[in-house]
Amino acid sequence: MNNPNDNPIVFKSKKFAIRIIRMRKYLVSRHREFSMSDQLLRCGTSIGANVKEAIRGQSKADFGAKMNIALKEASETEYWLEILYESDYITKFQFDSIIKDCRELIRLLTAIVRSTFRK
Repeated sequence: MNNPNDNPIVFKSKKFAIRIIRMRKYLVSRHREFSMSDQLLRCGTSIGANVKEAIRGQSKADFGAKMNIALKEASETEYWLEILYESDYITKFQFDSIIKDCRELIRLLTAIVRSTFRK
């Protein structure tokens, strides 16, 4: 795969990171919320960074380890999104839209990690 957009997990994790960046801007400008939005920014953008690093992994073990880190970051992102929703920083509409993408990444990463370590 020469074009990163041909790889669904690379494409989706990058698009998700952009959504997270925009959500952080919203939380800061609208609610002056810094602590949780900083946590969300770190883990939400880290997913794609770890996926990109995994693609260039030196070995199967390296690839699997980086994808597993991406999965853990996606799970943390899910947590912060739930907290932001349940504490009324984001609306149900905002939450439903972004949590769907987050959970899709979790499903994809789970499948990748399982298949990597199963072989």
